[in-house]
Amino acid sequence: MSTFNLSLNHHLDLPDDVFRLMRDQIYKRTGMWFADTSKYLLQKRLSPRARELNFESFQKYFYFLQYDPRAEAEFDQIYDLVTTNETYFFREPAQLAAFADEIVPEILSRKTIKKIRIWSAGCSSGEEPYSIAMLLNEAGYYDRAAFEIFASDINQQVLAKARRGHYRESAFRATDGPLRDKYFTRNEDGSWHIHDDIRNRVSFGRLNLYDEPRVSLLGHLDVIFCRNVIIYFDDQSKKVVVSNFYNRLTDTGYLLLGHSESLISLSTQFKLRHLKNDMVYQK
Repeated sequence: MSTFNLSLNHHLDLPDDVFRLMRDQIYKRTGMWFADTSKYLLQKRLSPRARELNFESFQKYFYFLQYDPRAEAEFDQIYDLVTTNETYFFREPAQLAAFADEIVPEILSRKTIKKIRIWSAGCSSGEEPYSIAMLLNEAGYYDRAAFEIFASDINQQVLAKARRGHYRESAFRATDGPLRDKYFTRNEDGSWHIHDDIRNRVSFGRLNLYDEPRVSLLGHLDVIFCRNVIIYFDDQSKKVVVSNFYNRLTDTGYLLLGHSESLISLSTQFKLRHLKNDMVYQK
């Protein structure tokens, strides 16, 4: 038995040519780019899946991905395995303060119909859109306007977690205790469950940011959060994704990227706004 387990844990060899073919297929479908230095990451994360499907080599696994009618569903499994999802509540607080204290009031001041539509793109396990919903509640905005918060990710596993709304202590590293106690209930296993009045404020859906026809179905949005996501794209696919964002934003709508991300050399369609709390992009 121990010998059998050892063989299962041993990674399949991923030849350079097969790595490039698989890498290119993922890129073609999603815009996510895996450099040559990422070969071991793909090998490590996809070997157990290939073995689970009883493939004895990556060559046979790739042949399956090319010709089997179940390949599209299998690529969904691959996206779940190769994407990294590390986040927590109230991440990058200065930007969230700019959103709540400056951006939302500005949008409301120029809208005749008091409705704001927000998209959390690449939402992972839901901490970002739920943080947005809690901020809006704390500021009393729900009494002043209607808000739609849509959250999307390509990874189906993290979306399922987001919909459940159960979180461990690590998700609250930037959350004050009283705020957590106000919006969450502690479970017997030590996890925390978000209250339904906040959970029901967010709609979740699976979406590939590279898929312009599907993205267009979102209609027009006032604010797009896409933080620490486009770092996984190369420059060409970043331009596609940022163009999709531009087309979805209303005139003077806002795009909020992660602090390590920039539109320099990617787009001239946005202006950088220096707000009191943070710098953000505006259409």
